[in-house]
Amino acid sequence: MDLTLSHTFLYVHDQDAALTFYRDVLGLEVRADATMDRMRWMTVGPAAQPDIEVGLLAIGPPVVPEADREPLEALLAKGSLGSLIFWTDDVDKTFEEVRAAGAEVLQEPIDQGYAKRDCAFRDPSGNMVRFAQRLQTSGGF
Repeated sequence: MDLTLSHTFLYVHDQDAALTFYRDVLGLEVRADATMDRMRWMTVGPAAQPDIEVGLLAIGPPVVPEADREPLEALLAKGSLGSLIFWTDDVDKTFEEVRAAGAEVLQEPIDQGYAKRDCAFRDPSGNMVRFAQRLQTSGGF
């Protein structure tokens, strides 16, 4: 079996605010933005990975039954539903740029014990977005 990732999805409270964050702050490309029946299908992705799309989905029909809307919105508000991790060549520079755009900081850049330096923010809907940089080690990790 030979699998490759094509799509992953995040629930968002406001698709326009999410689009502004992921496109204008993070610099992701808009891959799709179309109205289909009762929903808006919106995806973004990194320019360097044209085959990967991150769907920014509103909570509600037809994807989520109306009865599940309120519990999912509550989980989203707490930041308990989704997260993304992006690689970057310079986590400190990325941190400063995203913070300057007004994103909520969850974790300032820190070296982790697993040969990574990373930081974390919340997107406008509360989803965690992390940025990581590989660190050079002498142990070959």
